[in-house]
Amino acid sequence: MSDGKMSSSCLSVVFSLGARIIMACRDTEKAEAALKEVKDASGNQDVVTSRLDLADSKSIREFAEKINKEEKQVNILINNAGVMVCPYGKTADGFEMQIGVNHMGHFLLTYLLLDLIKRSTPARIVNVSSMAHQWGTINLEDINSEKNYDKQKAYSQSKLANILFTHSLAKRLEGTGVTAYALHPGVVQTELWRHLNKPQQAAMWLAKPFTKTSAQGAQTSIFCAVAPELETESGKYYSDCAPAKCSQAAMDDEMAQRLWELSCKMLSITWE
Repeated sequence: MSDGKMSSSCLSVVFSLGARIIMACRDTEKAEAALKEVKDASGNQDVVTSRLDLADSKSIREFAEKINKEEKQVNILINNAGVMVCPYGKTADGFEMQIGVNHMGHFLLTYLLLDLIKRSTPARIVNVSSMAHQWGTINLEDINSEKNYDKQKAYSQSKLANILFTHSLAKRLEGTGVTAYALHPGVVQTELWRHLNKPQQAAMWLAKPFTKTSAQGAQTSIFCAVAPELETESGKYYSDCAPAKCSQAAMDDEMAQRLWELSCKMLSITWE
């Protein structure tokens, strides 16, 4: 809840379970610093890092192969990585960077880990979206924004894709013991803002008192990962540790299916 009581409760649950945590990170130097911080703050020493670059399917497949080989179970997968309003660029596989990392990377990672997740039931998959999805549309004919690139529109498209993916995934997972959730973490003080122009950065500085710290921004992800009352609420969207309303476009089942099919085609996978 927004008063922090539910957030503290969720954190307590995570630590009391003695969970093994795998931090998948692209930057190994920053990963080691974060690892020490997490261990010191939580007292949980069963926390490890593993390299994962969601802008490269080879890295995703290597990471998934390692997890499938070395881990007995994965009860919670939090798809949290992202890039935001960056200059035009492409991933190693030729995807526009924002749709490539924020959607395609998580789509492929989930696909590769799903058998292990299913064997670990009860299990949950949490996809971090954004309220920015409300301004997004899915352009299936130009998903990589090659004809026209607007960095804000591309970001909103990727965040809308997160919710459509969650809805489709939840339907496919009915009866398996695996549930899926999408969420808006809030306006969080992270390095995601580094690509904003100077006027936008100035606006963010003025708005800072109303934004969230990284710890506060993580609370809805934790809520979706562990809250007992969500066991039967698969496929829904949350904000501030509570159900939230998503856009009409985010509830378009036909578009969700078409995006699913396009994603499989672009990633060269078969996922019925």
